[in-house]
Amino acid sequence: MSDQHPFQNVTFPSSGREAHGYLAVPAGGTGPGVIVIQEWWGLVDHIKDIADRLASQGFVALAPDLYGGRVAHDGEEAAQMMQELPEEEGARLLGGAVDYLLSRPEVTSSTVGAIGFCMGGGFVLQLAAQQGERVSAAVPFYGVGQGVPNDFSGVRGAVQGHYGEQDTSYPIEDARKQEEQIRRESGAEVEFFYYDAPHAFANDSNPQGNYRPEAADLAWSRAVAFLKAKVR
Repeated sequence: MSDQHPFQNVTFPSSGREAHGYLAVPAGGTGPGVIVIQEWWGLVDHIKDIADRLASQGFVALAPDLYGGRVAHDGEEAAQMMQELPEEEGARLLGGAVDYLLSRPEVTSSTVGAIGFCMGGGFVLQLAAQQGERVSAAVPFYGVGQGVPNDFSGVRGAVQGHYGEQDTSYPIEDARKQEEQIRRESGAEVEFFYYDAPHAFANDSNPQGNYRPEAADLAWSRAVAFLKAKVR
């Protein structure tokens, strides 16, 4: 993790409840806001590192904790924890995270971006549909799980997706259909990129060995440029 910028664990209200997250702020002290949504493993060091990397690019990045402090140690436990998170609860907590991030004095944008991975990629699309114009850029990486909405008509921000051609969790045929569905139902700017890679190819700490450095670097550079262009 970078030590060039301040970061802290934060608590924020979400529909009358208390939620927690990890906040990384640029060294300059201010910047546009981005929500970082965890994989099924929980708010692990890899997701905090994503927030740190975004802060090093000038963003104020908030990674909400969807599991209330729990983290998974293997795929079976992660699958169970993901299944135990109701879609409604995840969506509610993320809506509160948007409110909180936009209220922070460090945040210079009137909208937020959202980037998420695996389960978090699904919730990125849910958040974009839920929040409308308040999410100006949605970046799902191989989004799966309960957060993926059935209806994308509420999406107003641009969408940039990153999906693996070898992804057995979410076959490429399904990803292509989803790309067209989002474009058709939302009328938003939508572009999906496809990589010669498996699921979770961008996770350099993936315990199942799915990390693909070249695809990860290319996807990351595209995502950062997209967020810089769209989050204002």
